[in-house]
Amino acid sequence: MPELVLQLDPRDNVVVALTTLEPGAMVRYGRDGAARSCTACQTIPAKQKMALAAFAPGDLVRMYGMVVGEAIAPIAPGGLLTTQNIRHRAGDYSAARHPAPAEAPDAAPWKSRTFLGYRRADGQVGTRNYWIVVPLVFCENRNVEQMREALEEELGYGRVNSRYRARVQRLIEGRTDGDGAAEAIAESNAKRVFPNIDGIRFLTHQLGCGGTRQDARALCGLLAGYIHHPNVAGATVLSLGCQNAQASILMEELRARDPEMRKPVLLFDQQKSGLEGALLDQALDKTFAALAEANQAERAPAPLSALTIALQCGGSDGFSGISANPTVGYASDLVVGAGGTTILSEFPELHGVEQDLVNRCATDELAARFTELMQAYAARARAVQSDFAFNPSPGNIRDGLITDAIKSAGAARKGGVSPVSAVIDYPEYAATPGLTLQCTPGNDVESVTAQVGAGATLVLFTTGLGTPTGNPIAPVVKISTNSELAGRMSDIIDFDAGPIVRGEKTIAECGEALLELSLAVASGDRRTKAEMRGQVDFIPWKRGVSL
Repeated sequence: MPELVLQLDPRDNVVVALTTLEPGAMVRYGRDGAARSCTACQTIPAKQKMALAAFAPGDLVRMYGMVVGEAIAPIAPGGLLTTQNIRHRAGDYSAARHPAPAEAPDAAPWKSRTFLGYRRADGQVGTRNYWIVVPLVFCENRNVEQMREALEEELGYGRVNSRYRARVQRLIEGRTDGDGAAEAIAESNAKRVFPNIDGIRFLTHQLGCGGTRQDARALCGLLAGYIHHPNVAGATVLSLGCQNAQASILMEELRARDPEMRKPVLLFDQQKSGLEGALLDQALDKTFAALAEANQAERAPAPLSALTIALQCGGSDGFSGISANPTVGYASDLVVGAGGTTILSEFPELHGVEQDLVNRCATDELAARFTELMQAYAARARAVQSDFAFNPSPGNIRDGLITDAIKSAGAARKGGVSPVSAVIDYPEYAATPGLTLQCTPGNDVESVTAQVGAGATLVLFTTGLGTPTGNPIAPVVKISTNSELAGRMSDIIDFDAGPIVRGEKTIAECGEALLELSLAVASGDRRTKAEMRGQVDFIPWKRGVSL
């Protein structure tokens, strides 16, 4: 008989409803012969939390073995937890480490596994081969768009909108049978001028001038991360000339990542070029020549240890911490155990689990840096009368994540149990194998943009409500927390962790299957749904309060 509720830790005083419970429903919880029972005293929708004991105002709510809330009104045993009867509360933390043993999965069978990647001159290995065109300032967005119009269609990369363009063509011609998507994509791919280049990406943004000098430096650091990224063969950079984000700053950031500057960077300054036409003619001519050179790259076997994987969530629900996030965490532990790198970010969504992450830091220095970054971020939020407690979205709350600490406790499971080997600030680059903590907002696209800027060659992205998020240069694998979502939004979901909720598969089984899929995506044998849909989200973080 399938379980009706799940107690995540023996110390918890609430359980998660795996299916909707009607009043009077008796459920059993607990394991290892210590099973107990509780009767629902009201309707408990699936994904929501049910009290196992009576709560009085001030009593602490525990999930995952940690404090995740505080009662603000009486709650009867078997009652539903809501925003009307509990509020956010998290445990205290410090930089003092108290390491505890944790058993990571056996990664030995994965150490010999390989994928087909693009080996770069600096030793990095990419999962894709892109050329990027980036503006140093928003004033150049129009010129970037003109380059897009000139290059994408003519070079055979116009397939992104081909399905809808083909539909309009059929409407004009009076034909409505079939969607023509496959034919349009095949026709577009067949005329690619540079078949070994996966695409040209145009990374427009709204920054580069008018902000602080720190904003300009951060933008240049992020763009340098994208240019240095192993999925990128080279870059065309457009500058107006007078902006805060100067080309010299970009070059400093590039040298910090690769002192030998082994990647081609074509820089064009509009104020020096004079006429717009002169700028674009020169940029197109030199970019075309560089594309011909980049087209010589070919895939070659590389060890799993060459992968850098971002761990991300968005549109989370009450099952995220039960199915998809621990599945990603298991895969992360296997990658780390095989010598690879994973990146856990979204600091507002780690609020409440700080002490656990401090305890997992490999050194006192790492623990101190993580603590400093968390406290500085929280202080910036308080300075504008905000707080990490405001992180959960209306959708999160509706589907069971009613406090930031509940959301954080589940979100942190994407990091598995591996030790923390590095802590980096935005927009630093991840250069240490193992699990890296990266300071980013909780905003999905800002965070993914930052993780890829730190070198992530693949993104594992969990969702319970559904989100189409993608990235211009790194494939984003979308993992659903529940099978209903996987069926309803099959055009964006790549992997279904729902069988865990139904008790049909274990976290280990799903984690290994997800890693197998990841290797296929990394090798180019599989394209993610976001890639096929042309979802290329890019939002630099203007260093401020973004929860």
